[in-house]
Amino acid sequence: MAVDQRTLDEAAMWAVRTSEPDFADWPAFTDWLEASPAHAEAYDRAMIAAEDGARALGSIPANDPEWSEEEEESSPRRWLAPALAACLAILAALWLWPAGDAGMTYSTAPGETREIALEDGSTVLLAGDTEIVIDGDRQGRLNSGRALFEIRHDEGEPFRLAVGDAQLVDAGTVFEVAIRDAAVAVGVAEGAVIYNPGGPAARIDPGEVLHFDRGAGGYRIETVPLEQVGEWREGRLTFRDAPLAEVASDLSRVTGIAYRTADRGRDRSISGSVAIDPLRRDPAALGPLLGIEVRQDGDVWILDGS
Repeated sequence: MAVDQRTLDEAAMWAVRTSEPDFADWPAFTDWLEASPAHAEAYDRAMIAAEDGARALGSIPANDPEWSEEEEESSPRRWLAPALAACLAILAALWLWPAGDAGMTYSTAPGETREIALEDGSTVLLAGDTEIVIDGDRQGRLNSGRALFEIRHDEGEPFRLAVGDAQLVDAGTVFEVAIRDAAVAVGVAEGAVIYNPGGPAARIDPGEVLHFDRGAGGYRIETVPLEQVGEWREGRLTFRDAPLAEVASDLSRVTGIAYRTADRGRDRSISGSVAIDPLRRDPAALGPLLGIEVRQDGDVWILDGS
């Protein structure tokens, strides 16, 4: 099972905490452990690695004047506890603050945001249900979801982002990328982004959004109000003639609420601007805002545009 960097980070912290003599937060640890099979695997990795290291550190040389076979037999784990604690601390440091960001995978759950600070001063803000691989400070690959990039421009080494078969190259830039199935949208707030500089190249300027399909040729560019680029960071989403199915997908990602579309009306075009936080309190409030019916079905909210 593939385990991403964030899960390894969390596992290292839990491994350190659960090994402390006065640890008492077992309910929270159990909730985390049961949330995903990857959590249990990552925690096991952390503990196995730490115990292996502890045994190596705790092996007492034969010429140690304070060591005796009798003492070892009477207290075989006397040395293991402090060595284990030391190894867990080292393990957490290595996993939480790795040397460089080469090939690091970051992900978020629906409704969550996460900021990645690169060493050159650039930042990447992930929306919910997003996965990105960062390779050093100057390149990455967005696999799914939505992200906002604030990149420190370096003309000699521009930031490069792969999305499917396409390449995006910054030119002093604040820009966002959103992936919905095969469809990709790249919007620019500051500077510019060069789409596929090897051809067919296109320049995306502030207030422009370039649309393309992953793995397919061709693109189109439309203009949008500048403030709408990356507006989800401020707690808002705007839709312009968007299919209702796309609205449901985008809102599920940023709110963490499971929105789905009814069989009828899923392709209906929707326009409107929605504040995100009120929907977390009342998912049905979306109905009057967009002129659609919203009904609850268990933990899922059904959007009916018929």
